[in-house]
Amino acid sequence: MSNNIKRLTAVVVGLGMAGTLAACGSSGGDQGSGDSKTVTLVSHDSWAASKGVIAAFEKQSGYKVNVLEDGDAGQAVNKAILTKDNPQGDVFFGVDNTLLSRALDNGLFQPYEAKGSDRIKPEYRAGQGKHRVTPVDTGDICVNYDNEYFADHKLDPPKSFDDLVKPQYKNLLVTENASASSPGLGFLLGTAAKYGDEGWEGYWKKLKANGVKVVDGWEQAYNEEFSGSAGGKKAKGDRPLVVSYASSPPVEVVYADPKPSAAPTGVAQGTCFRQVEYAGLLSNAKNTEGGKAFLDFLVSERFQEDMPLNMYVYPVREGAQVPPEFVKFGPQAKDPETMDPAKIADHRDQWVKSWTSLVLK
Repeated sequence: MSNNIKRLTAVVVGLGMAGTLAACGSSGGDQGSGDSKTVTLVSHDSWAASKGVIAAFEKQSGYKVNVLEDGDAGQAVNKAILTKDNPQGDVFFGVDNTLLSRALDNGLFQPYEAKGSDRIKPEYRAGQGKHRVTPVDTGDICVNYDNEYFADHKLDPPKSFDDLVKPQYKNLLVTENASASSPGLGFLLGTAAKYGDEGWEGYWKKLKANGVKVVDGWEQAYNEEFSGSAGGKKAKGDRPLVVSYASSPPVEVVYADPKPSAAPTGVAQGTCFRQVEYAGLLSNAKNTEGGKAFLDFLVSERFQEDMPLNMYVYPVREGAQVPPEFVKFGPQAKDPETMDPAKIADHRDQWVKSWTSLVLK
């Protein structure tokens, strides 16, 4: 999810469309003044919300919202940890379950139970660390496929992790570097969840032997290497399988002109790993009351229902409505791979080290 707005921007540019993404407040400069009338959100660069929704919060709460975007999720978390004694803002949004332990172990957040937390679906509450973070959204990292390629080659697209190592899919998959990319790491964790501590390395040996290509990040994988994206078609990408998100097909539909009746890309439902994104009140925040009000807002029904077509993620609040485009073109995986945040904390660094040695060398 750290690349959601990057994804959206890239698709819009790839289609040659002009447009603006909804945002709020300013997106640069230093806050840190302790202005009691301003609440500062620190986020990765995929934050987006409708102007009207932010304006409603500002009117109801009396706080002006200022947004500081700090690169991708990993960069933003690391910078927030380094500046935790004198934080850039009051609330941090965008740490996910793959990085959560790093933030909690470094004391990045102070406890606060947001109003409305009781409406968050129970399955997303794991790992909150005594309310030091609040679940905000969820999404699935999955292999996407180019429908046109598979139709032209009279080949069924893969459905599962097991399918990806079969001969008919040799040299078709591109994925991201697990040490540098959120979807790349999520895909690695999905294979570890599927095949276990003893089996995931053997799976990756097969995947490597079957011609998987690894690139640095999502933008390169999806918009340059993948044949099914608007950007990929423009760049003549030749890989019809890519590690992306279950929400990527709706992006391809919503921003196409004219809109197709069916998404040009599909999702291999048996390859999905579920991400959960959190927000928290920063330790040493200068405006703790404003930060608490903003966390309450993030789990409110109005914000939760605004998220899908702004950040291309799913709400975590029970009863929050999802736009029809999402229901039709980007349904959540029915049985995604998941992993306890504590296990991710215990194994992530070693898994990435082993993956790097196995796949990149």
